[in-house]
Amino acid sequence: MATNLDLAALRVFLQVAELAHFSRAADELGLPKGRVSQVVRELEAQLGTRLFQRTTRRVSLTSDGELLAERARMLLGDASEIEALFQQDQQLGGRLRVDLPVRLALDLVLPSLPEFLASHQGLQVELSCTDRRVDLVEEGFDCVLRVGAVHDPMLVARPVGQMRMMNVASPAYLARRGMPSTPEDLVAQGHELVHYSQTWADRRPRFDWMDTEGRARSLNLPARVAVNHTDAYEVAALAGMGIAQAPCVGMRAAVADGRLVRLLEGYEPAPLTVQLVMSQRRHTPRRVRVFMDWLTELLMAHLADDNPAHD
Repeated sequence: MATNLDLAALRVFLQVAELAHFSRAADELGLPKGRVSQVVRELEAQLGTRLFQRTTRRVSLTSDGELLAERARMLLGDASEIEALFQQDQQLGGRLRVDLPVRLALDLVLPSLPEFLASHQGLQVELSCTDRRVDLVEEGFDCVLRVGAVHDPMLVARPVGQMRMMNVASPAYLARRGMPSTPEDLVAQGHELVHYSQTWADRRPRFDWMDTEGRARSLNLPARVAVNHTDAYEVAALAGMGIAQAPCVGMRAAVADGRLVRLLEGYEPAPLTVQLVMSQRRHTPRRVRVFMDWLTELLMAHLADDNPAHD
């Protein structure tokens, strides 16, 4: 027989989950502790599973509790938006969970986020900053910003723009190895790369470039240092550990002040596609659509500086 979940009970459950404490949750909700405990017990009985592990010292979610918490946040966010549809001010409400590459989050999105939140007082944003490929569905993200191709047929990608690439190295490194004029000079002069990979399974350091006919070319070069984080990639290049191939928007400041030197212009890798990605669900909440529109406009303005006229 079908059962109906009580949104108020889910709110109580989430408050306990987020505070990991029944008494504190009761205080926050303005309810007696006994009532909070009763609501959770009734919810567990309704679902036929234990949601919390309880000891004398702590309360923690079970695996089923973690699953419910993730779904409950999405459900309550959608419920808040439905309520807002029938209010005159049409204010957005609920929670947004977003994943962004580290540098774009730190340099662009977080500094601009207060203005967005000021316009949407009812929104809460959970911002994940990572360079790894998160599982959008399993980890409960509303949308993620990805740099590079998206091959998963269960995901929908909205193109935002492209990041042009540049080759850079530190002045000290080039003083030791010499300034190459062609990719072949990289071998003749004994150059090394700083190897960047999101997964340690990729252990093939290569210098990549597009030839004059638009074909992808590559050259195997040694790399004594490998990193999986964009900040570490830049720092390794600054420290003179080898040549880096990175987006112009990330390296432009270091090139402008002389900490890095641009080299082999005309021998850069293909631009990287920047896309906003979400799951293929039938309805995208308005709060997600509004945030994605804002983020798209922000990114397009940022990437607009990344063109030959500015080099």
